Amino acid sequence: MPDLAVEKVVVHPLVLLSVVDHFNRIGKVGSQKRVVGVLLGSWHKKVLDVSNSFAVPFDEDDKDDSVWFLDHDYLENMYGMFKKVNARERIVGWYHTGPKLHKNDIAINELMKQYCSNSVLVIIDVKPKDLGLPTEAYISVEEVHDDGTPTSKTFEHVTSEIGAEEAEEVGVEHLLRTFRISEGGPSFNTGTIRAVHARLGREVL
Repeated sequence: MPDLAVEKVVVHPLVLLSVVDHFNRIGKVGSQKRVVGVLLGSWHKKVLDVSNSFAVPFDEDDKDDSVWFLDHDYLENMYGMFKKVNARERIVGWYHTGPKLHKNDIAINELMKQYCSNSVLVIIDVKPKDLGLPTEAYISVEEVHDDGTPTSKTFEHVTSEIGAEEAEEVGVEHLLRTFRISEGGPSFNTGTIRAVHARLGREVL
């Protein structure tokens, strides 16, 4: 196994809730199967603390995975505004709502490396089937081939968990208390909300 730049990714619950909101908003106006955004945070040795995020306009061709668009002008403008609020939060990677890796993720990750050399991808499942962890983290590595052909980029899985400081948990608890299951049954993101609740040691709504 290669020596990875990161060994664990800690995702704050507010990031998960923000991604769910992003998916909800886009789902109401378009037919995108996944949404994409930027992750902000800080490094502590080989532990990555993901404390914030923002959505980025993204589109891709369903029939040709080599055709995709990520608005990096928007990304740079948003990042500039976030830095004015909290200069300690840096771009540490990006997210999408998967639910699995896509063939063009390596190419998108290479673009993100313009802003963070050790860009981490976190896939956030907004439709989890159980209360397990709704995140999967990856970092790209060079894959060496035994036949002597040139190396290629691939993703290596990294341990991830949900974590929050005490003050943040209070705010998240307030947000979770406002959550209600619709009359027609659980909404498509109910599982993610409940997973956040369970991981914080709260009683599931």
